[in-house]
Amino acid sequence: MFSKYKKPDAKAASNVTPMPAAGPPKPSLMKAKPVAAQAAPQDKEKKRKERLGEIKLELHKALLDNLNLSALENASENDLRQEINAIATETLEEMGVVLNRDERQSLNQDLFFEVTGLGPLETLLKDDSVNDILVNGPQQIFVERDGRLELTDITFKDERHLLRIIDKIVSAVGRRVDESNPYVDARLADGSRFNAMVPPVAVDGSLVSIRKFKKEKLAIDDLVKFGAFTEEMAAYLQAAVSTRLNVIVSGGTGSGKTTTLNALSSFIDDSERILTIEDTAELQLQQTHVGRMESRPPNVEGKGAVSQRDCLKNALRMRPDRIIVGETRGEEVIDMLQAMNTGHDGSMTTIHANSARDGVSRLENMIAMAGIEMPLKAMRSQISSAVNLIVQASRLQDGSRRMTSITEITGMEGDVISMQEIFRFQRVGLTPDNKIIGHFTATGVRSHYSDRFKLWGYDLPAAIFEPMVAE
Repeated sequence: MFSKYKKPDAKAASNVTPMPAAGPPKPSLMKAKPVAAQAAPQDKEKKRKERLGEIKLELHKALLDNLNLSALENASENDLRQEINAIATETLEEMGVVLNRDERQSLNQDLFFEVTGLGPLETLLKDDSVNDILVNGPQQIFVERDGRLELTDITFKDERHLLRIIDKIVSAVGRRVDESNPYVDARLADGSRFNAMVPPVAVDGSLVSIRKFKKEKLAIDDLVKFGAFTEEMAAYLQAAVSTRLNVIVSGGTGSGKTTTLNALSSFIDDSERILTIEDTAELQLQQTHVGRMESRPPNVEGKGAVSQRDCLKNALRMRPDRIIVGETRGEEVIDMLQAMNTGHDGSMTTIHANSARDGVSRLENMIAMAGIEMPLKAMRSQISSAVNLIVQASRLQDGSRRMTSITEITGMEGDVISMQEIFRFQRVGLTPDNKIIGHFTATGVRSHYSDRFKLWGYDLPAAIFEPMVAE
């Protein structure tokens, strides 16, 4: 097999007389990799930036010496900017430094962010096109835009500067990060998720990850318009959520799980009482009767932790119609499944998994890790009776986010959980500029819950379950 490309055997090769190369070389079967653009800034520009960085450091020291930090909280933005401008002007005169207008404005803006915000990161936090901010040491700051990572020209002065900003963030929420406690989770003032890891665990400088909080809520119509899924899939999901099926949204990091969960929650009736439980409060439910809970890590003394499991146990005593857990990742899974099984139909959560089948395996692993000794068949029976629907969200290689599969759990067949896929995203190729070509299609399988949908007043036409032929 594949003898055309097989390497010649050493014995046979020794008897072959080498022939001179004839004709043009064969084209390579390997796809040419895009050549990364070499950003080689001019030495002059580099030195200028370094010099401005040194000036900014000196000015920042002068600000700390002269500003009344305790009065900052009550000062208006305009007053503070004027004060910073005055101190900066005086300090520059003393240093004998002359800057042009643009440099002065940029420097004053940077100083304002240093005093009131998160220094160099503040500009990126205010940029609505940025979804994630990823810091790999003081000299490397990446951002994610439209699903693609790109390196910015923003840097910190040094590791001390970066550590000072990290400390500023974590101290605001009563946490600390140092050698004895080298990693931390926190939430920024705007709701963005913040994670940091500092040396010695972070080898080449502190690592920071910020998942920005989305101010605008994407509705179902928006996601259909963006091509995340089709109107037929939206109609099916509306029926599923409205008829109180238990839904798990599965996917990898940054695949759009929380966005999908937010969108699905819009189908919940306004009269229902919903309780949400999250690590970081991101869900933006529009219903009237919503109770929001947020778990809490331990304080500096290692006390006062409130886990998702604690919140979930309390939620069950609060007469919820539905419970929505932002992400299930540990021992709270058993309480979540029990809630789904004991009268809280229509509950929802997200998990990290690459497919619906992997999602079920992940639930089994989480139950096992929670230290609950249960026969495998009993465990699977619990999962199959609790979970009705698994929605798979994926971030594809071109950066686009799609709902790649909707799968129903239909029960047990022997010791195996039986599942059937209703909709999927069918990939057919790749454009020259690496955009994925594909289409959404039904699998041809009629929904297991069609009768339930009909009884609740959602009579879906049979046509939506028919496979679509690509044009």
